This record gives sequence, structure tokens and C-alpha cells, in this order.
Amino acid sequence: MKQLMVKKGQVILEETPSPFINEDEVLVQVYYSCISSGTELSSIKRSSESTYQKVFNRPENVKLILDFLRTQGPTSLIERARAIESAAFPIGYSASGIVLQVGKNIKDIAAGERVACAGAGIANHAEFIAVPRNLLVKVPHSLSTQLASTVTMGSIAIQGLRRANVHLGELVAVIGMGMLGQLTAQLLKINGCCTLVIDNDQRRIDKALILGADQGVNVQDKNILEETKRFSNGYGVDAVIITAASTENNIINDAMKMCRKKGRVVIVGDVGLHLKREEFYKKELDVLISTSYGPGRYDDDYELKGIDYPYAYVRWTENRNMEAYLKLLTEKRLLLDELIEKTCQLNNAPQLYEELQSGKDKPIIILIEYNKEAEPSTKSSVTASFITKNNIIKVGLIGCGEFAQSVILPTLMQLKEHYEITAIAGRTGSKIKALSHRYGARYATTDYHQILNDPSINMVVIAVRHHLHAPMAIAAAQAGKAIFLEKPMALNHEELEQLVKSIETSRVPFIIGYNRRFSPYIQKIKQVIKNNQGPFIINYRMNAGFIPRDHWIHGKEGGGRNIGEACHIYDLFNFFTESEVKDIHAVAINSLSPQYGKNDNFVATINYQSGSICNLVYTALGSTAESKEQMDIYFNGKIIKLDDYKSLEFVGLPHESPSKTIFPSKGHKEEFLSFANSLKNQSEPSIPLWMLIQSSFISFKVEELIQND
Repeated sequence: MKQLMVKKGQVILEETPSPFINEDEVLVQVYYSCISSGTELSSIKRSSESTYQKVFNRPENVKLILDFLRTQGPTSLIERARAIESAAFPIGYSASGIVLQVGKNIKDIAAGERVACAGAGIANHAEFIAVPRNLLVKVPHSLSTQLASTVTMGSIAIQGLRRANVHLGELVAVIGMGMLGQLTAQLLKINGCCTLVIDNDQRRIDKALILGADQGVNVQDKNILEETKRFSNGYGVDAVIITAASTENNIINDAMKMCRKKGRVVIVGDVGLHLKREEFYKKELDVLISTSYGPGRYDDDYELKGIDYPYAYVRWTENRNMEAYLKLLTEKRLLLDELIEKTCQLNNAPQLYEELQSGKDKPIIILIEYNKEAEPSTKSSVTASFITKNNIIKVGLIGCGEFAQSVILPTLMQLKEHYEITAIAGRTGSKIKALSHRYGARYATTDYHQILNDPSINMVVIAVRHHLHAPMAIAAAQAGKAIFLEKPMALNHEELEQLVKSIETSRVPFIIGYNRRFSPYIQKIKQVIKNNQGPFIINYRMNAGFIPRDHWIHGKEGGGRNIGEACHIYDLFNFFTESEVKDIHAVAINSLSPQYGKNDNFVATINYQSGSICNLVYTALGSTAESKEQMDIYFNGKIIKLDDYKSLEFVGLPHESPSKTIFPSKGHKEEFLSFANSLKNQSEPSIPLWMLIQSSFISFKVEELIQND
């Protein structure tokens, strides 16, 4: 399909794979999409910034970068920065079209129905989009899809009014007469308010006056504070709604001066927010932010999973705001014909954006029109960039989240004498298309079955969310592919049993991403331990850091942090002991605060048949200023101390020298190298299947014990 993308300050039209919907989404063929020139031009400008400029302009990013550097090292940081700087990203967030396909969990939408869609990263300027239920509404029969494509901006304007809590007869000023300002002024008129519209473009002011605004002020010709006094008989307006986009702080401060005592200022547009306290304080003003389309915005449970808020308690959600806007259009109480000043075909859109960036006479509403005969496709959109040499393992990557981008893909590129990245599969066509370009993949697809059915691919790397690990690995085994599966192996006993059966039946090479056992530090420790007889005690502390309870890792997609991350350490224990488990004990905190869960604050002790005891302290309670992982091993009057995979010390072992690196060395590259060697030599992978099964078994048992504690 064709889709508009932004790359290094330019809008380009690219061929990307059509989206592949999940059970909670609808596949929509787009007929029209609406350009939000203020928001989109700001995004285009930011995309032209260098990595240095992005950090300099937004100092809050510095801490994130330093944390990434500390945990991942400079190579991963540089690779991630280059990927971000060279990446293309989708643009657009308001569209309309016709439903082609419906996910199994959606019961009230059918193929063939016309819908209006919202959402950044969802309702993109693309021929086909995958939209969750709460981000689309049906288009009334008498309303055109052309007008319905403005649904997002209409909902934003409605939410601004709801935040302003305006009443019949009140005096309201609107600053900024772009599309949002024009819609806001009309909505205020419908609501029975007297409206003062303000802009620096007389043409836009005149449009608003034609459509019902009571008075207009051009800031280039008149003093807005004096004009506001005249408009309000000296009292000041009841409310000011800011729909302008500007980094300057004078807009918010002028808005406060325009208000009467106890008035309201509502910020809908993106403006500077350095408030002067004096005016704010002496008038006892309410300054409010309006969050996009309404309640539900930025709530994944609402937007992505379709969990609605109760009608009686949240009357106007973003979806209900969308419905209200389309109703006003249908009843012709909102008039857009005078505001739609340009419509262009998708193929001509890049040139249109160049004109918009010139800053001359920007149309108020701009629509993009699409070819209604287009066909969705997930076929290859990238041609081969090079011919692979003999003895190269052709890899298909399924999943392209943060870990895949910052670790897996760069690692495979470092080992290009062993691996060729042939295909990349993910949910977002624009994202995987950009990655396929960057890493020389032959094609990108939103349907991972295309990779499984590709006879040229030898191996798949599965790096999706945890609840999909076992089902996808089973499908890969049935397809006869070698499998590198990110941890965990499965989320429950039933999944584990089915996966093991598939691996044993197909006899495909199989490994889990338990990279720590491949770390040079861990390999050195293993060598020292093997030369000393007798059982040992391991105490491992994982200072994992706090993750909010609404993060996916805590839900059904992640299975919790014990199953999802602590399994790394259970594999280490298996690696050191080379023994079967004898018994397991585990206890968790009982916190009165819901932010701390049992399965990210617990102590687990595993006794092995060999006599060794391994103890894990896993916690989200600690400070991230301290190292994340520490391990002490006690045996035969000796101690080995590992600190965050950056330093290794030996006590009582005078012939062993300490080791130290600036950044963590956690074995990612070494694991991929080991798996490549096993595939080429047709030998067993480095982690025996029984150990992989035992690591999962330990995590399931620990979960049972701590949840029932």
C-alpha cells in the first residue's frame, strides 16, 4: 500500500505492507484523511533535527540517554541513535473510509460500513489502516466520508469546550483561527456564547465572522487587551480558549490578562507555558489543559483493548465526542464547506507539504483523497539489496520493539559473516519498512506467516510480547525453521507442554534468549567453579527497577516480571549447577500499596539435587542509582563477586585475576554466535532442552508460591 512518511524533514510517499489486524481491530480502506497542518508541520520540523539537537532542545532526554548508556553500552546507544535519526515515521491522525475486515472481538461493526477514525500512529495518511474499536465511529448515512475525515480535529475542539465549561451567554475569546479555532468558534456559537476570534491573518478572521463569530481582532493591527475590554464592557471575558500553535509564552500570559476575575484559560494548542504568577494569582484564574479528543486518550486499556468507561460516570469519552461531532455535521449545525480550501490526491501530497512548509497562505482545512480501487497487500515492498554468500543463515525477525531494535538487529549485523537479515515482520508497516531499509532486509511484512512460509529463510527470531511466544514458536517449528525465541519460553504449563511437544516432534534447532550464560564473565565463573569440587551457594540480587502497574509486562501479554524476566536468573542457576531441581521455596512482599506487586518483589530459593542452593532476591523497591544485578558465589572457602556484568572479583583464588569493563557485557553477541555455530555444524544448541524446560518450571512454581503466599 501507499503511505506518507516523514524522514529528515521531508514528507515522502512510500510502499509499505498493509496492516495486519488483531482481534480487537478493524481494517479500514481510507477514502479521505485530513491534514492537521500545525501538528504535522511541527513533527516534520523535529524530524530534521540531529540527535544532538533533539537532546539539546529537550534536556529531559539526557537522563534517558545516560541510563541507556549505563545499561546497554555505547555501541547499542550509537546504533539506536543512528536508527532513530535515519528512520521514517508515519504522519496523520484523522481519516475516514470503509471497513474491509473485523477482528473477532468486535461485534458491532461489520465489513462494508463507513467509519471515521482517529489516533496518531493509527489513522495515518495511508491507503489502509488498522483501527481499535474505541478510535472509530460509524459515519451517518447522510454524511459524506469527506466531511467525516475531520473527526479528530472536531473531537479536539469539542473537548476544549467541555474543559472550558462554557454556559449560555458567556463571552469567550478564541486565540488562533486555524482549523481548530474555526471549529471552536462555531461550537461556541451553537452553545449560545458570544465569541471574540483572534489571529494575525485577516483572511481567517473574516472566515470566522462569516460563519458566526461576533467580533474579530487582528493582532497585527489592534491591541488585543484593549479590544477585549471593549468586547466585555471592561470586565474581561469569561474564558479564553487557545487553539494556536507557538513556542512563545506571551500567548498564555495575554490570555490571562484578557480574562475576568475567576475566569478560565483552556489550552488546546501547543504553546509556551511559562506563566507569570501575578496575573494568574490576583484573578484566581483556572488554567486548564485539554487532552486531545477526550477521556480515554493515552489509556491503552481504553484505546487499544476496547475497554469503555461507564456511560453514567464518564459521559463524554473520546469516542462519544467523535460521535457528537459527526452528529453536528450531519445536522449541518457545523459548516465546513467554507473551510475546506484544498483537496489533493495522495500521489501529490509530498509536493503539498513542501508548499505548506513555505508558510504562504496555508489552507484552513486540507484533505487527502485516496484511490478507492486500491488492494491491500502484505507482499514484499523492498527489493534485494545484496546477494548472500554461501554458509549464511537467512533470518526472519518477528517483532520489532525496543529490544529488537537496540539489541537484536545490531547484533545480527555485527555477525553478518554468519547471518543475513532477510525479512522483518511487525504490526506497523511504516516501522518495519524503515527497519528493512536500514538493515538490508529483502522484504518487510505485517503477516509473520509470510516469513514462516518462505523457503529461503532458515531461522526465525521471535521477539514479540510474551503471550505470543509459545504460539508463534509452535508455528515456526511446524514450518521447519530453526528458532531463536526471546524469553520467556511460555507463560503457563499448557503452553510449555505444547511447545516442547512441537520441538521434539519437528526436531528443529531451538534456543531461548538466555544471553547471560554466554557472557564472558559467566563463562569465566563457570570455568572456575568446575575446577572446584562440592556444592556451592549463590546469592543473586536483581534490583529490577519500578515499572508502573499498567505496563503490559504486568498483564496477560507479559505474565509478570517473575515469569518474564527472573527466568534469566533461573537459567543461570541451571547453568552453574547442571542439576535437576530438588525443591523450591518463595515468599513475596505483602504491600498495602497497589503499585508494588508480589511478582516483582520476592525472594526465591532453589535447592538442587547436587546439593547446591541458589537464592534470588528480585525487587522493584530499590534505587536505580545502584547497579541492577549482583551475584555472590560461596564455595570451598572462596567467594566470587560479579557486579552488573562490569566487574568480577575473586576472593581466596590468588591465581585468578579480577576483570572489569566500562559497560555491561551480557552475552547477546556470544549467544547468537554460539547458535550460528551449532546450526552450521549441525550440533545441539548450547542450552539443552531440559534446562530450558526447567527454567520455565521454576518460574511457574515461584509464581504459584508467591501468589498464594
